[in-house]
Amino acid sequence: MSSQPERIVEWTSDSWKGKPVAQPVAYPDAAHLNKVLSEISTLPPLVTPSEIERLRHQLSLVQRNEAFLLHAGDCAESFDACTNENISAKIGLILSFSLILVWGARLPIVRIGRIAGQYAKPRSNSYERVGDREVLSFRGDNVNGLDVNERIPDPERLLKAYFHSATTLNCVRGLLSSGFASLHHPRNWSLAHVRSPALRREFSQIITALGDALDFSHTIGADANTTPYERGGARNTLEEVDFYTSHEGLMLDYEQALTRALPIPDRSKANGTKSDPRDHKAHYNTSAHFLWIGDRTRQLTGAHVEYFRGIRNPIGIKVGPSMMADELVRLLEIVNPDRESGRVTLITRYGASKIQDHLPLHIRSVHASGHPVAWVCDPMHGNTQTSSLGLKTRHFGTIVSEIVDCLRIHAANNSRLNGVSLEFTGELNDEGFSVTECVGGSMELGEEELGLRYQSFCDPRLNFEQSLDVAFLISNHFKKERRGVDGGSDVLYTELAGRFAAEVSGN
Repeated sequence: MSSQPERIVEWTSDSWKGKPVAQPVAYPDAAHLNKVLSEISTLPPLVTPSEIERLRHQLSLVQRNEAFLLHAGDCAESFDACTNENISAKIGLILSFSLILVWGARLPIVRIGRIAGQYAKPRSNSYERVGDREVLSFRGDNVNGLDVNERIPDPERLLKAYFHSATTLNCVRGLLSSGFASLHHPRNWSLAHVRSPALRREFSQIITALGDALDFSHTIGADANTTPYERGGARNTLEEVDFYTSHEGLMLDYEQALTRALPIPDRSKANGTKSDPRDHKAHYNTSAHFLWIGDRTRQLTGAHVEYFRGIRNPIGIKVGPSMMADELVRLLEIVNPDRESGRVTLITRYGASKIQDHLPLHIRSVHASGHPVAWVCDPMHGNTQTSSLGLKTRHFGTIVSEIVDCLRIHAANNSRLNGVSLEFTGELNDEGFSVTECVGGSMELGEEELGLRYQSFCDPRLNFEQSLDVAFLISNHFKKERRGVDGGSDVLYTELAGRFAAEVSGN
């Protein structure tokens, strides 16, 4: 009942300004901010309505269990990390991860990167202590600087965020249109960086089997095009993939500046009418294909929910242990009153110790409401801890535990996990080694090794090897499910996470 007023109030791209804003940024010069936002509002869109509509369709397939969603990337991007090497490493890891999932699940993978715009981060406190100084908290490169002398919010950083996003997206498009994702060359997909012999062996088996399948397809003529793209050959399904960008829609001034009323592609054709397509417009956020509302900004009467309810992009909603079941249903009524498929993705992030207490009721409540959603597990944000060295970290065992429990709980409640949302990186240091930010995994990384290559200025990320550990675990689950194998010992789970699970149960 309380959601009804929200549904009848007219929406505009700035109607959010009449609502309370969570996680606000106080700029000292409002005129400067308005000048920058005015400039951004005249710049070209970063993504197109056709791409956004394509993603909506693919997410409707995810909701129907006809595809699986991989949402992954950095906790927060930085301007300094906008290099060809870093971007290539991120995309390469996402492609490698999705290849493993495809082989096990035999489902299309919808790939959404936390990339080309994920610069802002919410903070629990406005101020933090650095040494003997109390300074404004670092809010991400599009707000202020990590250096303690650059903590005053600067509107020019919003403009830098736009151009760094555009540069990143241009690099991604260039990579994917130039054979980087080609299944004809799967051995080029970062396998050289895998140092665990067991992990290399598992991945190599998948690559070999996939290579055999591709050779068979070529032999029988299924892949008739043999002319390289660079020499005029056409692209085909074995040479490119769909890839979408995303970020948390935290900075509403910036999001509004890139929100445009644009024609909905093929709307008149889909309705069987002959009307001018310009008559069928919607508000698209053109900064990214997919945006999500964070756990700190999902208040029903808040500015972020007000903004999100009016854009046509598919959206994500973070669902944590503080979300009441009836509150979740009311939120769905506000942002998707017409119950459109492909519109809403629920990203659950409870923590391994709390998922059993909250997920079952959330599933049952959403199912009873009739709202179509995709269920995605974020096993990262509820499992952050501080190591004995004082560094933020996550234990691989708790991450895997939440994923496994999520799969089990969905199955027990006549539901299905539709995807995963991970913070990971394929970055390497100058010597070619992966980052050391999360403990455990096939590398058996210990707390004493975190300081070796700890590079994150925000939350800890899975490194390349740990990420593929997760990919193999999920892929193995779906392979067993597909073959009707039930129960028994899961060697991968026992080796990678079983030791941690045993320690927890013994305490």
